[in-house]
Amino acid sequence: MADCPNCDLKSLSLLQLFERVTEQGEKVRALKAGKAPKDEIDAAVKTLLSLKLSYKTTTGQDYQAGLPPRDLVLRNNGTTKEEDEDFVDPWTVQTSNAKGVDYDKLIVRFGSSKIDTDLINRIERAIGQKPHRFLRRGIFFSHRDMDQILDAYENKKSFYLYTGRGPSSQAMHVGHLIPFIFTKWLQEVFDVPLVIQLTDDEKYLWKDLTTEKAYEYARENAKDIIACGFDINKTFIFSDLEYLGRSVGFYKNIVKVQKHVTFNQVKGIFGFTDSDCIGKISFPAIQAAPSFSSSFPQIFNGKENIQCLIPCAIDQDPYFRMTRDVAPRIGQPKPALLHSVFFPALQGAQTKMSASDPNSSIFLTDTPKQIKTKINKHAFSGGRDTIEEHRKYGGNCDVDVSFMYLTFFLEDDDRLEQLKQAYTSGELLTGELKKVLIETLQPLIAAHQERRKQVTDEMVKQFMTPRKLAFEF
Repeated sequence: MADCPNCDLKSLSLLQLFERVTEQGEKVRALKAGKAPKDEIDAAVKTLLSLKLSYKTTTGQDYQAGLPPRDLVLRNNGTTKEEDEDFVDPWTVQTSNAKGVDYDKLIVRFGSSKIDTDLINRIERAIGQKPHRFLRRGIFFSHRDMDQILDAYENKKSFYLYTGRGPSSQAMHVGHLIPFIFTKWLQEVFDVPLVIQLTDDEKYLWKDLTTEKAYEYARENAKDIIACGFDINKTFIFSDLEYLGRSVGFYKNIVKVQKHVTFNQVKGIFGFTDSDCIGKISFPAIQAAPSFSSSFPQIFNGKENIQCLIPCAIDQDPYFRMTRDVAPRIGQPKPALLHSVFFPALQGAQTKMSASDPNSSIFLTDTPKQIKTKINKHAFSGGRDTIEEHRKYGGNCDVDVSFMYLTFFLEDDDRLEQLKQAYTSGELLTGELKKVLIETLQPLIAAHQERRKQVTDEMVKQFMTPRKLAFEF
């Protein structure tokens, strides 16, 4: 496609045009590196120049690698937005819609691909079992290059999983469990290594924390992560503050990424300003580095060609768009991604939850009584003002937080559909729906708390010790 200078570029979005130029640039570099015939290189360069001219004509901006068009960047990751636009970056999620972020629009704006029925069916065929409820219900809704991961798996080639947690508080909430529940399932069905990054350095840079407190939070959060049931023989959990000084491969990759991303690019991608500390400017390279297998020589025996699959919430995508742009230029495979929706606050889906607001979510330390009180008192309702109106007109599951939470945690598809029909028809009242959620979350959190009690400091140390895992590379 990128070799066709006469293609109808007008039909492309700004981001698609940007990616078309990027792909052609990568092809030119590959041809030159492979010492291809001069006429082939010249033809590819001619196409690249033509695409760059089209890009400038369309956007009014010169093409810069890793820096998408400015109006797109500002809508997604910068400092301004139209009133009716959702605002999503790695630190802030805002929408005026009670249903939450418009994820179909977000896919278009971020340039990712929708996880459709065909892809879900292909995953089911590959693993030989029913897909996880997060896939069945569209909780993981978007991807980048998941087809390549399945190609590798079907051809008996290795890949690995990478996800993470920013330890900003001692206690995690139920929303923090979503990537780990799904990642654990992926690890089990594909039987692959997993690395989990605890970005305590990021939290030190962004929050009013000491390095000691950030590291303490990392170890405490590690206990909750381990309590999800990860296999110690297949999982490596690491703190940036600790691991960076112990891995030459990790730091080498950080430096390589830093060399290939300019200050203007990180300002454009992440909305940094001239008054931000240089630690923030350089941090994206640290989050990018685990995408490359050479950051973990003890696991992958120094191999650099093992592709990575990253399950994460879509607000983390800017980090990995940057990473995917840099990867070919430093001789590394692009990471693939699976994006999840945001877990709503109890007060409604307009914003993400806050670890600093105890009433915005259900925390993993909450007692059964606290869970019941929070849901009954704070969970935003899609019901009517009176019982009579509710019986007549029914409730709205699209904005009801109790129903949203059940889509995450109730395993039984038939039961979930029954609840939806009963609530929508008015047969089921808000208080009754909240009761179902309470009875779902209380045992789930109690079981998690029991597992966490079994996690010792010695177990944390073992999970966080750089070592060979139960795989041969």
